Amino acid sequence: MIDFSKFDNIISLTSYFNSEETCRMAIVQSRWADGDIICPYCGTHHCKVRKDGRFRCKACLNNFSCLVGTIFEGTKVSLIKWFVAMYLISSHKKGVSSHQLSRDIKVTQTTAWYMLHKIRLLYPQDDSRALEGTVECDEVYIGGKEKWKHKSMRTPKTQGRSTKTKTPVFGMMERGTVVNAKGEEEPFTYVNAFVVPDTHRSTLQTIVQQFVEKGSRVITDELSAYNGLGELGYGHEVVSHSAEEYANGDIFTNSIEGFWSHFRRMITGCYHDVSDAHLQSYIDEAVYRWNTRKMSESERFAHMFGKSMGLVCRWYDIKAGLLTV
Repeated sequence: MIDFSKFDNIISLTSYFNSEETCRMAIVQSRWADGDIICPYCGTHHCKVRKDGRFRCKACLNNFSCLVGTIFEGTKVSLIKWFVAMYLISSHKKGVSSHQLSRDIKVTQTTAWYMLHKIRLLYPQDDSRALEGTVECDEVYIGGKEKWKHKSMRTPKTQGRSTKTKTPVFGMMERGTVVNAKGEEEPFTYVNAFVVPDTHRSTLQTIVQQFVEKGSRVITDELSAYNGLGELGYGHEVVSHSAEEYANGDIFTNSIEGFWSHFRRMITGCYHDVSDAHLQSYIDEAVYRWNTRKMSESERFAHMFGKSMGLVCRWYDIKAGLLTV
């Protein structure tokens, strides 16, 4: 098996994965560590190895390579470049733009853009477990900058929580703890965030019920959409921003607002602008980076490497520290 712990920098990564054959062997060893090749089409065990390095299923008679069923399937880009791209996007605090990646690995900007979006498929939050304990909920509005437009071209009444030109995003952050390398507990926050069609009560409270355990303590601002959470089985507490109250003891939403600030800087500083169609994938990237911030670069790459081949660790496993591939 591969010792991912030694990939603590880009030089050690490229020194090890220095050929296509080495990259393919790493995929084979990680997918079928016991040597039992399983057909990705019918699930049959004990497939034969062909002379050209591909595999043949005895049952369905399909030929396949080790890349079938991975994000690398059908690619014409070198696997070395794929591994470098995965390492860069996971290790850079604010991500990597397609223009920067195209220069780093010598591909076209269009190719780099598609590679990055394929890698972001490894970040979905659809397997997130329910949050519990103390959970902060807040919403943010992305896009809709009108100040750069001529006055005659501006959309009226787009300030504040208007969604005429902005896309609402809803987030939930659990306040918890994690055991550090010294065996001591330290504070740790874990976040989920999703693009929503609106910030109506029915929309936000449905998501809360899906992702937050009943009986949890939920802290929000005074948005009316949160009214009634107490009746749904939550301990609802409110911080009144309109009265210039930003913290009352441990009643605050500063933690999730810190995540929103991090996300905005990622968009502004790296990607500059994102379309509504792809906004959720950028949010998934920011959420993944936030929730794995206690991982080292080598641990995060190992986790992404496993997910790229369908060896998917759940988001709960990230928090629990089960990072082996």
